[in-house]
Amino acid sequence: MSEPHAHRGAVALVTIVAEAIVEQRLVRDLRDAGAHGWTVTAARGEGPRNRRVGDLEGGNVRIETLVSHATADAIMAKLAADWFPHYAVVAWVADVEVAREDRYL
Repeated sequence: MSEPHAHRGAVALVTIVAEAIVEQRLVRDLRDAGAHGWTVTAARGEGPRNRRVGDLEGGNVRIETLVSHATADAIMAKLAADWFPHYAVVAWVADVEVAREDRYL
């Protein structure tokens, strides 16, 4: 009998919160950077600048993807160059353990 942790591995979880209107463009950039899949959910909240205009024009989305660390680096570089200077986008990366890691690398 195998151990319960035998099929878990470390990958990067990239989480992006942005205005819903830019969802499709962000997803395209994820795909172009090498992500194979993602999950998009509605998001709401308040940050250092209080409520964003996007809250009134369609809300926000939270986009999450499990990727290799190299792909996470590529995604964050793209966000830093093309998104952070121009849009209300926040993103973070966390190391996570995932079952079936081969699907994300």
